[in-house]
Amino acid sequence: MGKITETRPFVDWDLMNRFMIDAFTHFGVPEKDAEICTDVLLEADRRGIESHGCNRFKPIYLDRIDKGTLLPVTHTEIVKETPTTVVMDAHDGMGMVASYQMMEMLIDKAEKNGMAGGAIRNSTHYGIAGYWTDMAAKKGMVAMSGTNARPSIAPTFGVDNMLGTNPLTISLPTDEDFPFCLDCATSIVQRGRIEYYAREGKPTPSGTVISDQGEPLTDSAEILKRLVEGTAALTPLGGIGDELAGYKGYGYATVVEVLSAALSGGNFMKALSGIGSDGKPKMYGLGHFFFVVDPDAFVGREEFRRIAGDICRELRASKKAPGQDRIYTAGEKEHDMWLFRKEKGVPVGEGVQRDLIAVRDRLGLDYHFPFES
Repeated sequence: MGKITETRPFVDWDLMNRFMIDAFTHFGVPEKDAEICTDVLLEADRRGIESHGCNRFKPIYLDRIDKGTLLPVTHTEIVKETPTTVVMDAHDGMGMVASYQMMEMLIDKAEKNGMAGGAIRNSTHYGIAGYWTDMAAKKGMVAMSGTNARPSIAPTFGVDNMLGTNPLTISLPTDEDFPFCLDCATSIVQRGRIEYYAREGKPTPSGTVISDQGEPLTDSAEILKRLVEGTAALTPLGGIGDELAGYKGYGYATVVEVLSAALSGGNFMKALSGIGSDGKPKMYGLGHFFFVVDPDAFVGREEFRRIAGDICRELRASKKAPGQDRIYTAGEKEHDMWLFRKEKGVPVGEGVQRDLIAVRDRLGLDYHFPFES
């Protein structure tokens, strides 16, 4: 990552936390649920994953509550449960609240039985997947999670957006200050990143999005519009065609789609568009899956952490390419970003500033942000 620099103004973590909780509760989210949702969003900003942080607070959560495609009060239902498994129905409530409940159950089951797995149906956006897998890693456990999403990715040799950006996320506890956490979409760029580009007036990198004629698109605002229309699609990891192994990203995205839908008995692909046959907004009905493994059922948590840490340290100590001064392992850049931002706060660009002010003024909340003159 090198030296981290930042020119945008910062908002104190505590101020942003209080404001977001306040706003969520004014939109009808119960306070304890609002605390969970806010922490998930701000954790993305702590890690530098701005496509899923306060950048999405208004457009993905508050606006969807307004439109009626996200229910502020989450009524979860346990559809099926065994000593090692859970199937949950979120009934279109806050995906982050349902996922928090799920992970608490699975961590408890894994501690008792060595392993546990769960799936949620009829859910909504659950934030960064790494939040859920790191819940287990903090307890010394291994975890994997994935979620399907609005159709965005075209299959290899296709141009129709069929699959979601479908992250396949894994956290591994180590004996270092941070876990190994691989949290990334199965497309080259995710929709949230394009939303961020559009809000900041930046183009989307060429080759990451194609039109329905197979041509690359870079206008971020146009891409978002065309993704909804179905005339554009994201390319899977590896890119267009199979020359750079785009079929691998396509394959992993399909794995996540199947596990998210088939384990939960939920919807998939085009049924997750959020648009009904009448052209009006409808519930998304997303699916998520989670697996937790307790190393105590194998070699023990401490031994696992030591070996995982040794592997990461050896990778970082290996020979570097010319001109490069550092090799990273997954989760390290995010940890570095937190160390940089810890005392400074959340950096907010002009688009997010406008959103925060709009929400505050609409709700009549008594907050003053440092970026206001």
